[in-house]
Amino acid sequence: MRLTKKIGALSLCAALSLTTLASPLPITAAEDTSSPLYYSECEDLTISSDLKVTNAIYGESKPGYTGDGFVWMQSSGTITMTVEVPETGMYSIVTRYMQELSKEGRLQYLYVNGKSTGSYMLPYTTDWKDFNFGLHKLNAGKNTIQIKSGWGYAYFDSVTVDYGNMPDLTVKPELCDSQATETTQILMNYLTSVYGKNIISGQQEIYGGGNDGNPELEFDWIHDLTGKYPAIRGFDFMNYNPLYGWEDGTTERVIDWVNNRNGIAAGCWHINVPKNFSSYKLGDPVDWKEATYKPTETDFDTSKAVVPGTKEYEYVQLIIKDLAEQLAIIQDNNVPIMFRPFHEAEGNGGINGEGSWFWWSSAGASVYKQLWKMLYTELTETYGIHNIIWVYNSYDYSTSEAWYPGDEYVDIVGFDKYNTVYNRYDGLSGVPNEDAISSTFYDLVNLTNGKKMVAMPENDTIPNLENLTIEKAGWLYFCPWYGEFIMSESYNYKDTVVDLYKSDYVITLDELPDLKGTGVTPSKKPVVSPSPVVSETPSETPSPVITPSPSETTTPVVSTTPEVTTTPEVSVTPEVTPSPEVTSSAPITDVKPVVKVTTQEGGSINQNYTITAAGTKDVDLSKLAIRYYYDKSSKKDQSFWCDNAGLQLSKAPYYVNLSPDVIGTFHDGYLEITFDTSYTLTPGAGSLVMGVRFAQSDWSSYTDFEGKDVVVYYDGEIVSK
Repeated sequence: MRLTKKIGALSLCAALSLTTLASPLPITAAEDTSSPLYYSECEDLTISSDLKVTNAIYGESKPGYTGDGFVWMQSSGTITMTVEVPETGMYSIVTRYMQELSKEGRLQYLYVNGKSTGSYMLPYTTDWKDFNFGLHKLNAGKNTIQIKSGWGYAYFDSVTVDYGNMPDLTVKPELCDSQATETTQILMNYLTSVYGKNIISGQQEIYGGGNDGNPELEFDWIHDLTGKYPAIRGFDFMNYNPLYGWEDGTTERVIDWVNNRNGIAAGCWHINVPKNFSSYKLGDPVDWKEATYKPTETDFDTSKAVVPGTKEYEYVQLIIKDLAEQLAIIQDNNVPIMFRPFHEAEGNGGINGEGSWFWWSSAGASVYKQLWKMLYTELTETYGIHNIIWVYNSYDYSTSEAWYPGDEYVDIVGFDKYNTVYNRYDGLSGVPNEDAISSTFYDLVNLTNGKKMVAMPENDTIPNLENLTIEKAGWLYFCPWYGEFIMSESYNYKDTVVDLYKSDYVITLDELPDLKGTGVTPSKKPVVSPSPVVSETPSETPSPVITPSPSETTTPVVSTTPEVTTTPEVSVTPEVTPSPEVTSSAPITDVKPVVKVTTQEGGSINQNYTITAAGTKDVDLSKLAIRYYYDKSSKKDQSFWCDNAGLQLSKAPYYVNLSPDVIGTFHDGYLEITFDTSYTLTPGAGSLVMGVRFAQSDWSSYTDFEGKDVVVYYDGEIVSK
């Protein structure tokens, strides 16, 4: 069944009466608990040989169990069952258990039809209680469900599978900011009116001067493919800062997207701190290479950022001031924005910031919530910013609730879906993961008891239409990251993107109603304040690292997009050194590859390459070889990875994924990079951008590494040194 998305454009405010909306319901099993679809005592299920059925632990009975006893989960044990359901849909899986070993919880896994649905922390209890694994998609007919020990050592009494009662996704259009502007309220009214009925399409733009200065690349690619544009455009305010701040046109593009193209704006904020904060003087300019948002690269003490009188606190006030200036310009142009600051705070999980990959969360949940509230208060009260719909980035760990700033400071809860390369449980690799992650969606619905909408502010693969509708995963919107995340079929099948954009379930730019209200009519040219005075516009800015949730994989990955924090700690402080631009010495009328390299030295060597053609003839990539010379005393074997490589072109096909075609070969004193592809680079038509890294195979640090020269060969001849 197709769902309509043609919402009336003129009467949204009147149609959304705050007094007629029902309260949402929590996720529960079917109401008729006397006759569930499936019930079994665990002792009657298939258990692995390392488990046993008992009624006592070390001679101490555990009264209150049902049936003949319970299963004592230990070691790497499994409990397996076959469940038959009448139709494909969402079902609740509940177990009755006791876990009296660890007050921090005990980790278990749940598999459905051979695919892991994720990890679950069984809470501490000395009484028999129910644990709800949440809602899961089961197929019509027989399904295999398995509970597998993680940290084990819990007691399982029974398992119940039943139809899932889906929670009501009706949300009141009440903004946390009671002084919100008219257009902000109109946007909120619209969002709540479509939530749970449709999903709004979105796309993140590249920041700064990326895509060779073409911020429309991804949007034109989508339009050429589908005939439509996304309704939401994602922006990043990272370059408005007191360190190396420069005007990259973000604010003007926000205003243009909403006022002239009738879209919806969403913003994030990869805001940096100085790496050497202890020697930093407030107000001094800092080169972008000496700034970071990674807590491992700075001595910035986030715990002091909320303490008035400290240098950290004063620095945060400076970044808020810079941000407020841009938001004020946007507000003056009658533009609302869904703003997602301090995102992905919990990182790899934990209360105390141990899993954080951004500085703003490194001091733990308590300080993070203070920081969020301080930002909210400063923007709304000190600077009078009231055009924000506040989006909070959550996770679905057992500790995630501790990070939530509170209903009075949040309008939308978001989850960043990166599960195509990492955090993948379907046993596949190298292809898009179109899972709708409905269990995560409903976990986050329950985080606020259904009071807030739940969205997907960042993602790699967009869930396909079938999964979204069958699993009833009511995500408010999706918004893929830029570059290969949308334009490469490693992440998104073109056919799926076409199906989504042409479906009645997905709202596109042309289908948005008039969201401007009756406020001030915007001018065609946005009113933008003078650009900040800076010493020099950076030729490159650091790309925001998109970090997925922790993966069970143990493969080390560093300094790539996405980034996973599984790389062993290194004692060497990474040093980023831009290599000189390498150009061909051949005549301008001949083949002329131009190679730009930046190198980060540390436990592994990370390099970013941009390759263009500057002559009059195409560069045949199969004839190109790049040699990176370096010195090191160790004779240990080395490993090479290409984490991302793609042709970014100014016309169709716009993006070509070449990651599998990049080959790194180690020789005595240098690494040679070659390309097993028939693609060519045409002068002026785009570039090849890639990120590679190499390390000693045992992951020990390079202690005396020294980079030397980059030499470019073409068709076996040296064309540059």
